[in-house]
Amino acid sequence: MPCRSLALERRMISAGFVDDALDCLVRRGIDPAPVLAQAGLAVPFGDAVSAEQYGALWLAVSQALDDEFFGLGGRPMRPGSFTLLCHALMGAATLEQALRRALRFLKVVLDDPEGELQVAEGLAAIVLKDTGAARSAFAYRTYWIIVHGITCWLVGRRIPLRQVDFRCGPPEHGADYRLFFGAPVRFDQPHSRLAFDAAFLTLPTTRGERALKEFLRGAPANILVRYRHDQGLAARVKARLRAVPATAWPGFEDLARQLRLPASTLRRRLADEGQTYRDIKDELRRVLAEALLREGAKPVGEIAAELGFSEPSAFHRAFRKWTAQSPGAFRRVSGAAGHDEVAAGRI
Repeated sequence: MPCRSLALERRMISAGFVDDALDCLVRRGIDPAPVLAQAGLAVPFGDAVSAEQYGALWLAVSQALDDEFFGLGGRPMRPGSFTLLCHALMGAATLEQALRRALRFLKVVLDDPEGELQVAEGLAAIVLKDTGAARSAFAYRTYWIIVHGITCWLVGRRIPLRQVDFRCGPPEHGADYRLFFGAPVRFDQPHSRLAFDAAFLTLPTTRGERALKEFLRGAPANILVRYRHDQGLAARVKARLRAVPATAWPGFEDLARQLRLPASTLRRRLADEGQTYRDIKDELRRVLAEALLREGAKPVGEIAAELGFSEPSAFHRAFRKWTAQSPGAFRRVSGAAGHDEVAAGRI
């Protein structure tokens, strides 16, 4: 049953994140044991949990604290705020409009931290500003889960992350944060920041009121699973592509045959995970291109050929679309830090 075991593993949430949630109770003098029991978790607790179990714990902790942000904001996020936030975003036409509206909503509710959408050099970043000392990594992660999860659902696909920065120092289980986000993670930064390609801001929203009712029935467990970077079938496709040169990547019909799936089923299941085959290939090519440009002086024409482009001009157009820079400009200004994306295998 290896495939089933792997799929189950990908749906698991680190025990460290459970401890973080329980610490929010302890700081308020609340015994975690009844809350764990309400969520259907054993006492004492010590193992990773499924996304569904973590979702139940999230609801139980927020109920015990009367705060859907776990007491981590300037003001409590009273139960029902998440639902109201989702309804407030329904009229947004694009991802950018939805994000800006979500950040305004959370500013009114939480007061602190305050999120701001910044766009520059091909990247869109949600930057969090605190009025006082840095919060815990868990506080920032909770904010990212809410904003990233809702907006991914609104546009019907996962928004791959380019960088996640935390103003605070690394927690004891910092490696879990890198695994969870599937992107380079840095601690002790000037601001907490979640960055992605700015091109996604123009994506149209695709959800209606009927879909919202279904979404809310499964929240928050659904946003912990459906739009994760390591989700099932999309992860299998990425692993298959990473194993061969880009010039040998199969066409969609051939890929479906290799996976022993009808093409229509493959297309539908990827869509269910917020992905398309083209998006997956573009994401892999973008990260590989950036790594090759950073590594040395290999001519751009050779890089284009290595990535499966028929001619350098096609690569130039694609790279500019991905990053809002030419390959040459990127090579001149880039540092070595971004190589972590390939080294970590989180693309």
